[in-house]
Amino acid sequence: MTSNSMNTTANLNSTARSSRVFSRLCARLQTATSGRRFRPSVWGGALAVLVAAGCIQLGNWQHAKADRKQAAQALLDQRGSDVPVSLGATPVDAEALRSRPVTVRGRFDSAHQILLDNRIHREQAGYHVITPLRIDGSDMRVLVNRGWVPASALHSDLPRVDTPTGLITLHGTAVVPGTRFFTLGKEPVGEGWQAVWQNLDLARFTRLAPWPLQPVVVQLAPDAPAGFAREWPRPDERFERHLSYAWQWYGFAASALLIWLALGWRRP
Repeated sequence: MTSNSMNTTANLNSTARSSRVFSRLCARLQTATSGRRFRPSVWGGALAVLVAAGCIQLGNWQHAKADRKQAAQALLDQRGSDVPVSLGATPVDAEALRSRPVTVRGRFDSAHQILLDNRIHREQAGYHVITPLRIDGSDMRVLVNRGWVPASALHSDLPRVDTPTGLITLHGTAVVPGTRFFTLGKEPVGEGWQAVWQNLDLARFTRLAPWPLQPVVVQLAPDAPAGFAREWPRPDERFERHLSYAWQWYGFAASALLIWLALGWRRP
């Protein structure tokens, strides 16, 4: 028997099995609806559509989050091998520089250093150290994320952060911070400079700082000096989880409509 004949026989067998399965499903459906009439509730249908629409919206939201993460990773992969851009006194275009390698030379301004709270590294709580760097030959600053340091046992005791005082050359990746934040409470308000922030709000930092600030943050490279723990997560980390959540929500939407249809078969 030739291979074509064997493939044809296999396809015929598969089609026959599919027909039998479909016939059995139809028979079970006929048995289940025997003696019943399809009289669905209008209000129940409206509720089912409303629930399904909400679930679909939530599914689309999760799917969009996965798409954004994958797009961010693709951009980093594309631009990561570019020639590093040197940051200077002229403000840069944040979007044009996003995910590109950068270099900068200057001196740290530890007086305006902040710690980003609730940062986890290898299941341990700590902070990200954000230090402004005064770019050499100008008054322009750029924020540098120097990495993670552990928190003290007593949260009110801030960790000691060593910061070089001389001229230093750094390299890393240009990052554009987000503008939407989840906070565990209100940011502290006061006249003095706050040492601990919950999120890196670049607009807030620019508003409070007494000097011009570049619209990007330098995420310090693992081999650059003056840094701490720097195992930066991939932009697409756990994007599969968002896709899984999306399909769950789509499943809930389908279930709401199927339940309404099933309850619509009633006995006279």
